[in-house]
Amino acid sequence: MCEPGSRSAKIAHVGPTLYLTCGLPGSGKTTRALQLEAASGVIRLNADDWIYDLYPDDAEAAARDQRRAHVEKVQWQLVERLLLVGISVVLDWGLWTREERSLYRQRGEALGARVKVEYVDAPLDDLQRRVVDRNENLPPGTFHISADEMTRFAALFERPTADEL
Repeated sequence: MCEPGSRSAKIAHVGPTLYLTCGLPGSGKTTRALQLEAASGVIRLNADDWIYDLYPDDAEAAARDQRRAHVEKVQWQLVERLLLVGISVVLDWGLWTREERSLYRQRGEALGARVKVEYVDAPLDDLQRRVVDRNENLPPGTFHISADEMTRFAALFERPTADEL
């Protein structure tokens, strides 16, 4: 048995952390990501922010969805570099499916990072009310979401299981 402080003692993981935000629009993912950024100095990456800045005239949902895959690919390349040099990242994307969360968990762990899912939840009625309120005065980097879209999104969303959290 190793004595604490001996060279053979197991050292706690001190590498970077990859935070994966998970939740529907209006649930508070970005608020949580901003809290993590402020509290611990992690780098926050949000695809909507980049889409808004890079393509300010693309108001159509179809155009945004096409852009999202490209932006997320570039952001992931940045995440890889940051984690490899020991910088923690919060990926503020939503990650609606178990498959997506599992993929990014595996990728983060393969880079030596701890991975934590930050799940933010709210009842559908609250989410619909929040996006209606938000739609009246959209902050930069935020896009219009109708009540019908929110209902469709909620049907597609896979809540994280206990083992994911």
